Amino acid sequence: MFKRLGVAVVGIGLFAAAAVPAFAQGTLRIGMTAADIPLTTGQPDQGFEGYRFAGYTIYDALVNWDLSKADAIADIKPGLATEWSAVEGEPTKWIFKLRQGVKFHDGTDFDADVVVWNLEKILNDKSPQFDPKQAAQARGRVPTLVGWKAVDKYTVELTTRVVNALFPYDMSYIFYSSPTNWEKQGKDWVKVALQPVGTGPFKVDRVVPRERLELSRFDGYWDKTRVPKLDKVLLFPMPEAATRTAALLAGQVDWIEVPAPDAIPRLKQGGMAIVTNKYPHNWAYQPSMVEGSPWTDIRVRKAANLAIDRAGLAKLLGGLMIEAKGAVYPGHPWFGSPSFDIKYDPEAAKKLLAEAGYGPNKKPKIKIAISTSGSGQMLPLPMNEYVQENLNAVGFDTSFEVMEWNALVTFGFQPVTGEASTKAGTNGINISRATVDPYSAFMRLYHSDYVPPKGANWGILKDPKLDELINKAHTSFDRAAQTKALADVHTYIVDQSYWVYIAHDLNPRAMSPKVTGFVQAQSWFQDLTPIVMK
Repeated sequence: MFKRLGVAVVGIGLFAAAAVPAFAQGTLRIGMTAADIPLTTGQPDQGFEGYRFAGYTIYDALVNWDLSKADAIADIKPGLATEWSAVEGEPTKWIFKLRQGVKFHDGTDFDADVVVWNLEKILNDKSPQFDPKQAAQARGRVPTLVGWKAVDKYTVELTTRVVNALFPYDMSYIFYSSPTNWEKQGKDWVKVALQPVGTGPFKVDRVVPRERLELSRFDGYWDKTRVPKLDKVLLFPMPEAATRTAALLAGQVDWIEVPAPDAIPRLKQGGMAIVTNKYPHNWAYQPSMVEGSPWTDIRVRKAANLAIDRAGLAKLLGGLMIEAKGAVYPGHPWFGSPSFDIKYDPEAAKKLLAEAGYGPNKKPKIKIAISTSGSGQMLPLPMNEYVQENLNAVGFDTSFEVMEWNALVTFGFQPVTGEASTKAGTNGINISRATVDPYSAFMRLYHSDYVPPKGANWGILKDPKLDELINKAHTSFDRAAQTKALADVHTYIVDQSYWVYIAHDLNPRAMSPKVTGFVQAQSWFQDLTPIVMK
């Protein structure tokens, strides 16, 4: 299965690599893992790789990310808003003060009316500008946002359904596209996708679906410290690792995401730099918790966690991973103090399965939805094949439903009880998850109120105690209390073994020695503006 898929994708990728033109100095050419250009209208698809290359490049959020440091976990900072705060005595209301003097790439002004227009675009299906595609990407990021209005030209009031002390993090995922450009393109989002307009440090020159996205420096960018040093950035979909490696070695691109581990010695010999850093990433299996699923038994979940040889998996990946002990890695502020130690103990795994009533003639059947490549997915085919061997060795009957990355993301927009999963017969999903903020790490994945499409609790986990722990973190406005509450959440989910925790990526990318000035942030997102091509 894996070999057939690999050959098909390599064939497509080599054609794309061969078509990459050579450009003058000041142009950075990047080979992405995505199989297509991310949605460019304002709310990217293709996971956080889409946000990385077609989100924070072309657009800004009210709240941006500080991606300037390599030695600390990235945190939020002012973006199109200069400040924000909850209204005293009314904690469900937030006031955002907007940055003045910001221009879109088409020369029009950014103001409070633009904010309202863009929120209507994704959250009000009765508005003329409503876009179902953007709504599908964005609504799960701001599930508590229920009201928005302009107070004056540079002030907006946003209202949440419940007290949400971590709401500013949610607003870091909502981007603002030009209403004037939408009008100019005949109020047609399909046309806007080919000629999008944002406020970000790069503007779009050309979009060729499934082939390339061409960006250039926006000299009028509002943050003068982040006006790009590059003239252009060219982005190419290359879902097959071998294709990306060949393109980099041939000088057809300057930078590739997720190089194949077995190609790293060859890349280093060819003078390429391998850049890594830990970041808030969780590669795991999210199981079905509905009646009839084998995963509802904690002994089965613990057995799966104990069945996996993570050290062997790290060796397969050339050391480019951290062995998972939970959703976040040990030493992270939210790790807490779990009593269940996730490690490789196949004998203990076999014993747990036997206690749960399983044996050679009755194996727990698990079928996981997985992708062929994608944002944060690392190298999903060989990794899943390795995990499959580990699980089957202790008594599981493991199979996969394999699909392209964006198809898997769409698959996850329905819960396990939805038509897609029911038809495929899956009871688990392997989508790498970002633990970049408390909502992304816990609320949207584990809280019973956040079953898709509202959130990403795909397996329909329902645990009132866990809900209470998560709610505590989201209702405290004290940072130390938030951190303690989140550590309690993580301790609990590990002790309950609610997911099968496998790996944390080290975010590897390979690049030509011509690429200078890049700082690899501890984030899914990266800042391309300081880069200089030598």
